[in-house]
Amino acid sequence: MSRKEYVNAVGAIRAMENGLISKTDIDQIIAARSKAEADALLTAKKGKTDLQTELSDVWDMLMSYASDSIELKILLYKNDFHNLKAVLKAIISNRDPKPYYISPSNVELSVLTEAFNEKDYSLLPKYLRKTAEEAYELITNTLDGQLSDSLIDRNCLNEIQKSAENCGSEFMQEYAEFMAVCADIKTVYRCSLMKKSRSFLETAVCGSNAFEKESLINAALEGIDSVYSLIENSSYSEAAAMLRNSPAQFEKWCDDVIMELAETSRFTAFGADPLAAYYIAKEAEIKDLRILAVCRESGTDSSTITERMRTLYV
Repeated sequence: MSRKEYVNAVGAIRAMENGLISKTDIDQIIAARSKAEADALLTAKKGKTDLQTELSDVWDMLMSYASDSIELKILLYKNDFHNLKAVLKAIISNRDPKPYYISPSNVELSVLTEAFNEKDYSLLPKYLRKTAEEAYELITNTLDGQLSDSLIDRNCLNEIQKSAENCGSEFMQEYAEFMAVCADIKTVYRCSLMKKSRSFLETAVCGSNAFEKESLINAALEGIDSVYSLIENSSYSEAAAMLRNSPAQFEKWCDDVIMELAETSRFTAFGADPLAAYYIAKEAEIKDLRILAVCRESGTDSSTITERMRTLYV
């Protein structure tokens, strides 16, 4: 990415930031007396938009400036690995994978489908090949979809951390580690409550610089109190407090910390970090709007909706 391309990209991002939903906007929508009023407020801010395609539109814009940016492509690894799961399950159950495919993605649905149908994993990006082959063998031999999903999720986190380390961006390395930490904490929390075996945990747990894989597994096997203790005695002690309150509060805390990380890269002098930060901001905005829509539909009270809203970029 040349300096001119970077300047143009950041200029476009700065202009688009004016269209991001703010906390004030969210508060006004929450306070709306009807769905029609809420929709009118949202339209006044954003115009007529489709949340299903908005993120893909943002991605296409970013790629028009930085199509070779590995930092940006790392952000889509989670979608790529999700789509791998979707296609694999669809093939096994003889269903159409299209309804389960998430966009944007680095890999087209047709490529994923062909790779599995032809058993030609060389069609896939390098970071997906081994996982695709291993997951196919696992699910066809065991018919255990949960175990296959756990393998794919773990390998996704490993590849995100590996690629972030290789790209040299401190922001992406922090992002990757935090993604792994949050996912591993959720995994060992659930596995501890469900009394999962060491074998399952070996497949499901990733590990990171913050938490060694074996320490996480041992804590999960010892029980939930050991899980809490491990987290409390780390630099992520705040996560333990959130998790003790409720898994939902922990999930919100994870999303909010990701946004704080994005904020630190918003005004980086050079590189793709501000572009990545904007994409993360759009993800958070769309997530908030979806949570808000579901809550309003179910008749959730305003104070509860406000509590569930994630931190926004503006």
